[in-house]
Amino acid sequence: MGIFTYVGMANFPAKFSFSSSTANCGGAAQPDFVVYNTGGRGGSSDQATIVAYDNLYSGCGGTVPLTYWAYDTGTNASVTTSPVFSLDGTQVAFVQTAAAGEAQFVVLRWAASDSSTVSSPTVLTRTRRSAYPTCSAPCLTTGYLYAGGQNDADTNSSLFYDYATDTAFVGDDDGWLHQISPVFNGEPGEVRNSTWPVQLNPTSPAPALLSPVYSSGTVFVEDVGGFLYRVDVASGSVVTSGQLDFSYDELGSGFADSPMVDATAGLVYVFASSDGSTNCSVSAMPAACSAVYVLSSSFASRDQGMEVRVGSSSSSGSTPVPMLDGDFDSTYKNSDNATGNLYVCGNTGGFPTLYQVSISGGTPAAAVAGPVLSPINSACSPLTDAANPNVSGITTEWIFVGVPAGSLPSACAPEGCIFNFEDAPWQPLTAYSVGQEILDTNFNVQVVESAGISSASAPAWQTGVGATTADGGVQWLDQGTALAVALFSWTANTTYGLESEILDANGNIEVVTTAGTSGSSLPVFGTVPGATTDDGSNLVWTNLGAIATATLPSFGGTSGIIIDNTVSSGTLLGASEVYFATLADQYCGTSGSTGECAVQASQPALQ
Repeated sequence: MGIFTYVGMANFPAKFSFSSSTANCGGAAQPDFVVYNTGGRGGSSDQATIVAYDNLYSGCGGTVPLTYWAYDTGTNASVTTSPVFSLDGTQVAFVQTAAAGEAQFVVLRWAASDSSTVSSPTVLTRTRRSAYPTCSAPCLTTGYLYAGGQNDADTNSSLFYDYATDTAFVGDDDGWLHQISPVFNGEPGEVRNSTWPVQLNPTSPAPALLSPVYSSGTVFVEDVGGFLYRVDVASGSVVTSGQLDFSYDELGSGFADSPMVDATAGLVYVFASSDGSTNCSVSAMPAACSAVYVLSSSFASRDQGMEVRVGSSSSSGSTPVPMLDGDFDSTYKNSDNATGNLYVCGNTGGFPTLYQVSISGGTPAAAVAGPVLSPINSACSPLTDAANPNVSGITTEWIFVGVPAGSLPSACAPEGCIFNFEDAPWQPLTAYSVGQEILDTNFNVQVVESAGISSASAPAWQTGVGATTADGGVQWLDQGTALAVALFSWTANTTYGLESEILDANGNIEVVTTAGTSGSSLPVFGTVPGATTDDGSNLVWTNLGAIATATLPSFGGTSGIIIDNTVSSGTLLGASEVYFATLADQYCGTSGSTGECAVQASQPALQ
């Protein structure tokens, strides 16, 4: 997306489909398209600040993808937050940093272009806000975020748009929360009256705000100083939680992402790099903990909520890496009483590690540690969970996450990586076929060895690689903890110890169940879970099913990751996709240039 660009780890591209059941290529009257902020500076006609791509799918003809439109939105302007769409997809809104570091909200009406590119964008000049509703595309209008007698900056906060009221909310770097209304359906403008904008923290200097979330008349937003606020939109009244994150200092860190709001259950989830305690340890030294907090959406002043520790944070005053949002599995998302699993990348003072937090009726249990994602202390991208019922005729579910560098031995090392992990939850009274996989409550992958219908309640999972669990008419085979490391292929005349693992040519994990020495030629491995293969001198392999992880190199890690429509693969080849941006420079194939890249990869194989 150009040189000297910075997309941002906590930011997400925006994908628009005019139909949820049909994938449309670039030749359609209304093609599907995806919009990325670039973080690059405009004004020199050779760097787009925002760009869109269409002709997205591998089944489309011609070049895949194509630049749909690309704009330079102002001299020295840079878009370092996430874009949002109007309901019909014909307009886009975002916040950009203009000259002198002042923040502007931007509302843009786009038009398809056959000539604009990231390195040769269409330069747009500002239309007066009063003239914007009738301007001819492409056109844009802007307005400054004004509070406390000055135009404020916005480093961390993306717009949250409420489609029902055509209203957006955004924070600034001086602790003020702004309301913009209307946004797309009229003359865009900030609400400025005796109530709005709302000052959340009167200290000077006030900690910067993160991205807000609006729900049922209330805005929830965090600041980098570690506090969560709830703001009544009608009255502007503010309630402040207790301090939840203690990692902010002159070096940075602090809260780094938006809260997650479960409006149905009336809960708010926040993710803290450091809880300020000494209850965890780093190298046997007392240290704070990384934490997830769960609060009521009507939390009282100074409320601390319920805490779940997810690894260590830091010791000796060192600053931990930022902790970004996790995501819920499909069981939680489909429940009406906040029951299911939350996955999060914690351990902000050490090696980034995935954790599973079981939640029942809104009450979280202790976290279960899963795979370590990197051998260095680095932040993870926000997590994205996607359930897809259209892969190989079965329902699969995946957690996607990116890490910046130093990935464990894999196809990614050492540049950085995007992972996906199978996290389909167990389901009661469900017909399971051989080879299907779920993630159990021990963060172990369980593979169906014998097909059947599961029990009405979850079994007591047997742990240990190769262990089996009876579950009604189903027998499960324990594959072990989800893997974030590359497995070696089989080699001839090699002594393998018990529980050594390889990846066979079928993409299945093979584990040594009888130690010995491999033969001089590749054996024919069994293709179903539980199948055994004799090999050489006494060596016996047991098939543990398909590997439940995939990886793709991503220089510098990834931005937030979004998931495409889950239309049937028969609709159009490659029509279920993953979108993100790399966070370090690499060669970008579509543009033919070097910089941070907009990336599209397929579910679930990331290739």
